[in-house]
Amino acid sequence: MNTTELQMLYAAGERNFHHADLQSASLSYVNLRGADLSRANLRHANLRWADLRQTNLQWADLRGADLSWAMLEEANLSSANLKGAKMPDGTIHG
Repeated sequence: MNTTELQMLYAAGERNFHHADLQSASLSYVNLRGADLSRANLRHANLRWADLRQTNLQWADLRGADLSWAMLEEANLSSANLKGAKMPDGTIHG
């Protein structure tokens, strides 16, 4: 699935992107509020300024993703792999 397909499906009301392969996708400024991205591959994705409020990112692979200024209020990040993810104050190590 590419960014355009994702945006079209989301605009049409789809919210289930469980297991989606979005590795290295450019998703900056994209609205995915309330989407299910559990177990999604978002490795090295650009999520700068993305609206991820109330999004399920449980078990998502966010290694090396850029989450700078992403809106993450009430997002479920439990068990997500955030190693190397970029945040405004630095990179997550672990």
